Amino acid sequence: MKKSASSVLKDNTMIIVLVLVYLFFTWRTGGAMFQPMNFNALITQNAYVFILACGMLMCMLTGGNIDLSCGSFVCFLGAMGGVFMVTKGLPTSVAIILMLMVGIIYGFVLGYLVAYMNIPPWIATLAGYLAFRGIGTDILSSNSTTGSISIASRTDFLAIFSGKLFSTKLGELNMVCMGVGIAAAVIVLLLNITSRATKVRKGYEADSMGSVLLKSVIEVAVIILIAYKLALAGGIPTVFVWVVAVILFYSFITEKTTIGRHFYVVGGNREAARLSGVNTRRIMFIAYLNMAIVTVITTWVVLARFQAANSTAGTNYEMDAISACVVGGVSAYGGAGRIFGMVIGATLIGVINLGMSLMNIDANYQKVVKGVVLLGAVAFDILSKKNAK
Repeated sequence: MKKSASSVLKDNTMIIVLVLVYLFFTWRTGGAMFQPMNFNALITQNAYVFILACGMLMCMLTGGNIDLSCGSFVCFLGAMGGVFMVTKGLPTSVAIILMLMVGIIYGFVLGYLVAYMNIPPWIATLAGYLAFRGIGTDILSSNSTTGSISIASRTDFLAIFSGKLFSTKLGELNMVCMGVGIAAAVIVLLLNITSRATKVRKGYEADSMGSVLLKSVIEVAVIILIAYKLALAGGIPTVFVWVVAVILFYSFITEKTTIGRHFYVVGGNREAARLSGVNTRRIMFIAYLNMAIVTVITTWVVLARFQAANSTAGTNYEMDAISACVVGGVSAYGGAGRIFGMVIGATLIGVINLGMSLMNIDANYQKVVKGVVLLGAVAFDILSKKNAK
């Protein structure tokens, strides 16, 4: 059974919007958006959005629930990491493990409050939003006269989360990076073709072969373009590896596992899910435990990027993660949304941030634009559902 042209167009609306927005900023910046270093900046500056949004998506799937505390928790955990590595002088590996343990403990507490004490998620996480920023700022003030702890001396930590693989000089084509890009493009092409063949064989709804090939050509072109630009920018950023690994992991969980389907079922109708034998409390608990762990990974990336722990780290991160999910088609009511859509949403938010920064647009107006984009995405979601009915 083939999908109609209108259905295919609807499914790829945000991709079309992303391309148009990118081309607009490329035109307005005189081609600066296509420069290798700006490709690199788009990834490194917005890595936290991609990683954090994966966790936020899992929360939103359970019924439109969110985590307002993740940005402040990045500040708090970054402060703890600074103290562990600099003030206490602990080995980097020990500091990383301790930060992960702190995150897991918080995840257990938050998950218990939400799942088993039935405290509304926005209330439980709002408490963290207020508390962690204050605690983190106090820790930094107590351990530094400047309110910031530099970790620039921890080159091993920086290499893991903000270095480059097979680094070469800027402007010199990195052949390893190109090889990885070509391999990734071939894998994507084969996966698209085999996925369609499987759907056709089982009698599921599938795109036409022409649509699949067109989609594959576009995806391959994008992958090769990214690989080429990163190859000229000095190599593959390690943070890009982290982002890809997290995205692939959650894509697998949501699309290929039973527990992933349970998240969708709980978000679609929690009571029906419970009556069907799904442990809804456990799903809610896992969602917020998972969110805390994702926030730990985000903190490592942010800490390495700024090479310091400071009180402003994590500001509005929760809003960026929510925006990436909603713009990427994750339902504000739960039960619907895909990792790929979230990636498109996060990329769109990143392109808007980078494009407006290159155009020297005031930061306040940047917030206005992102607010309008978010509202438009929600309106589009609601109208699409009404038309479907």
